[in-house]
Order: sequence, then structure tokens, then C-alpha cells
Amino acid sequence: MVSKQKILIVDDDVNIAELISLYLTKECYDTRMVHDGEEALAVYEQYQPNLILLDLMLPGIDGYQVCREIRAKSNLPIIMLSAKGEIFDKVLGLELGADDYIMKPFDSKELVARVKAVLRRYQPARTEAAAPNIKCVEYPDLVINQTNYSVLYYGKPVDMPPKELELLYFLASSPNQVFTREQLLDHIWGYEYIGDTRTVDVHVKRLREKIKDHNSWSLATVWGIGYKFEVKQ
Repeated sequence: MVSKQKILIVDDDVNIAELISLYLTKECYDTRMVHDGEEALAVYEQYQPNLILLDLMLPGIDGYQVCREIRAKSNLPIIMLSAKGEIFDKVLGLELGADDYIMKPFDSKELVARVKAVLRRYQPARTEAAAPNIKCVEYPDLVINQTNYSVLYYGKPVDMPPKELELLYFLASSPNQVFTREQLLDHIWGYEYIGDTRTVDVHVKRLREKIKDHNSWSLATVWGIGYKFEVKQ
């Protein structure tokens, strides 16, 4: 029997949390609800969810701090929920390591679709044995393996959330090819992203903080267009 995937719902609005739980339970997910930041951190350790839906405005420890503390020890997928619609709030959430950002009020079908999309991106590491083809690219001092979601940089593993790794792999798989931000959003997110192309900029910034330019390759900006993984001749 296949065990259900577990989703931790963190929202101080009990009605919204229960509504989200109802949507996800209908899709055969196991859910647990908590209503403040401290409880979220405690239950996260005990419940071991596959994904967290995290409201930003929480009593006590807010969603930003909860995300920051979880990211310090885990790459567990996190989708932030917020009534805030400012680009600054979205960018801050993504910079802290969130995998997606959904504004309230949200459509139930959109919420479920985004949960499924994020979980799909996170799952390939668990199905490696069944996959006949290994998705891996290698460059001097850099190995990006999307089959087991690992990155080796100068022989040492680099922790990064699924979206960061997928973005790096996608660019590195097509060296010297330029992609617009819209193309990258469409490929990495896999559905119509309701947001801003600055999402791509945030993820590239985080990649550059972890992986510096090499003499043989670099993550290059093509001004006015987008990005490419440049391999130097």
C-alpha cells in the first residue's frame, strides 16, 4: 500500500486552514493543521511532511522566520500563502527559500495544481530506480544530477531547493543557448505562473551565491533578454 503524502498547513485563520485541508484531503493527501509559528516548527519535526503550506502573517514567529529556520536544515518544499500582493513580499519569500507563493484569496483548483506541481518536482529523486535515463550534466568542477537532485561543486555537495537545481540543470543542459525569463518560468514552473519574471532573477541570484563563475563556464546574464549557461571555448 502506497502511503499518502503529508502536507502541513500553517495558517492562523482556522477556517482557511480547514478549507485547504478539505481540498487536499479530497486529493488523497494526509494533512495536519497548526495555527502559529512555534507550533509549526515543533510539528514539522514530529510530522515529517512532504510539503508545507505556510502563511506569512502568523502570531509570534511569522512565516518568514519559520521558512528561514526550516531552510537552515532542510530542502523540504515550502509554498507561502499571503494576502500581501507586493512584489517585495514575494521576492523576500523566494529569497528565503520558498518554492512558490500563492496570494489569498486563491482558487481551490489553482492551490491543488501548485501543490501537485511542487511535489512532482521534488519526487524524481525517489523514483530513480525506475528511471532508465540518468539526467546528469558535467563540467569542470561541477556535476548537476537531476535524477537524484544533487549538485557537486569542486567535489562537495551543494544544498539547493528543487527549483534552483532544475533551473541550473535546464540552463547547463543547453550550453550557450539564451533563454528569456518567460521561457524559464514556463519550463521550470510547468504551469501559468501568476507572478513576476523577477522570480527567475531571485533564483539566479541564489545560484550565483552558491556556485561562482568558473574559468570554463559561468551563469551569464544576457542583458535585456535573459540568461544562459556560458561555456568558454
